[in-house]
Amino acid sequence: MKAVVLMLAYNAEKTIAKTHAALPDKLKKHVIVGNDASQDNTAEVAKSLGVRVITHEPNVNYGGNLKKLFKVFLESDYDICIEIHADYQYEPGLADLMVEYISRGYYDVIQGNRIRTRDEALQGGMPLYRWLGNRTLTLFENLWFGTAFGEWHSGMRAYHRKVISQLDFESYSNTHAFASDIMMDCVAKGFRVAEVPCPVRYEQDSSSVNVPNLFRYTFNTVKSAVVRYPPWRRDRLRERG
Repeated sequence: MKAVVLMLAYNAEKTIAKTHAALPDKLKKHVIVGNDASQDNTAEVAKSLGVRVITHEPNVNYGGNLKKLFKVFLESDYDICIEIHADYQYEPGLADLMVEYISRGYYDVIQGNRIRTRDEALQGGMPLYRWLGNRTLTLFENLWFGTAFGEWHSGMRAYHRKVISQLDFESYSNTHAFASDIMMDCVAKGFRVAEVPCPVRYEQDSSSVNVPNLFRYTFNTVKSAVVRYPPWRRDRLRERG
């Protein structure tokens, strides 16, 4: 199966090159950068890497960026796409491992789990308020959906084409709440979702949701789960293959 990296970038001129360099060699030529109206030289740096760059004007936010990249993916002949952020927060070197779980037919979606242990997440630089928010919201979602994921809010995921083609992703939020919207929809529709441990690094140039937006994110996620995905609206888990 052919895989493509969908790299989300906003003012990432300082990190996009090392994010690309850390990708497995076989994926480095298969990258589409979604440049979300960056105000620095993100587009120029990305083009110098020899990858395809799509610039959005005006800024469409995290969810809007990914929606546009998903459309490009569906118009291509790739079988699997991997969402990776250009700020080097998630470990790009795991991308090929995530692809293998899907290409071998074990799962439909694989996400990178930053929360293997509390100490590991905090030592990676994750702010304490982010860790607490992640833990609280993930507990609610696991109880509501009957799952046991280490987290529900990863920014690094791999998807089989059939998943993206069957999801109404245009209905999701354009904000960071997109991450929980798509995860909830995948689980509710019975797609096989799994996760792999993913080292995380929060540095000066890493993106992060501030406290007020974190509260809005939490409220919108809980509201979406309760209103859109009650237990009687969910499909059975799909068979492998």
